[in-house]
Amino acid sequence: MADTTSAPLRRTALNATHRSLGAKMVDFGGWDMPVEYSGLVAEHNAVRTAVGVFDVSHMGCIQLRGPGSLDALQKLLMNDASRLQVGQAHYSAMLTPEGTFVDDVVLHKLSDNDYLIVINAGTREKDINWVRKIVGAMPSVHISDYSDLYTQIAIQGPKAQETLQKLTDTDLSVIKNYWFTWGKVAGFYNVLIARTGYTGEDGFEIYVPSDVATSEAAWKAVFEAGAEFGIVPAGLGARNTLRLESAMALYGHEISDEINVFEAGLNRYCKLEKDADFVGKETLLALSANPPAKKLVGLEMVDRGIARDGYPVRSLTGEPLGVVTSGSPSPTLKKNIALAFVPPAEAELGNEVAVEIRGNLVKAKVIPTPFYKRVRTPRPTA
Repeated sequence: MADTTSAPLRRTALNATHRSLGAKMVDFGGWDMPVEYSGLVAEHNAVRTAVGVFDVSHMGCIQLRGPGSLDALQKLLMNDASRLQVGQAHYSAMLTPEGTFVDDVVLHKLSDNDYLIVINAGTREKDINWVRKIVGAMPSVHISDYSDLYTQIAIQGPKAQETLQKLTDTDLSVIKNYWFTWGKVAGFYNVLIARTGYTGEDGFEIYVPSDVATSEAAWKAVFEAGAEFGIVPAGLGARNTLRLESAMALYGHEISDEINVFEAGLNRYCKLEKDADFVGKETLLALSANPPAKKLVGLEMVDRGIARDGYPVRSLTGEPLGVVTSGSPSPTLKKNIALAFVPPAEAELGNEVAVEIRGNLVKAKVIPTPFYKRVRTPRPTA
């Protein structure tokens, strides 16, 4: 008889808090996570106009330390880690030998011999095993899985800085986008404060010890600080619509082990010119001589209909072209939008295609991405 039992869902230290707030919980990559609280649109709009807070503690953290850590990262990741300064982070990815994605990551340089890689939740164990396989035998590098040691709270939106500033003496106004520092937050020492996020808005991600008491106290303090701005907890539903409006890639959708860097349109982060022979570089150099077979584009639905993930993209006369990778109504733009793969010949702005929705061909047109880009205003000082 087949074993039909499944592993119990993993829970972050804030699980009881989410349930006490009436969150709708779902299985997300083996984690029991909140998909929404007050409603996806309300949470989405709060992040766009004021401030919303996400529990992203399911994300993983891998630390590489030692004098060989930079060499290891240069082999492991497609971006050029040698360009990072202490206190700086950047977007990168681990690739397969075929130039496709193991996972996309954010790399933080803690010191000259100390780096933190933040990885996705659904690929956590796979990623850690991959890191050890590729660079575990390299000299003078120590690899540590610190995923369960941190509660990671994302404070996102135009009022994120004003909210978090109430809880720390660290001058947040001097932290640039994709930079970070350490400081005392809500009474807790040595908290990593990063000006990063996955929403297309300004914001911060803070890392506190993952015990329940500390995690709940930090969460509570953030909400007390943001009360005057109408702060709300936000779930995975709003996180998805926010990142889609900003055309940010999601593993298993716009990137995967079957999609290469050029097809995903992420070659600006792939430094083929760096001296190090990172995994996938040889294949990508060969592929760079020719245009990719497919291109990721933004679609706006012209006719009534919502293009959902996995829906076929066709010509107006029904010939198959590609597939929708992510699609949803846009709460900000009040339009139905999607990301999709199509042949390069169909990727010209303004070109009309059709999305097959329940057997019907629904017209859409190719538009620029990101769909939404925040207006940058001078940051308030502390």
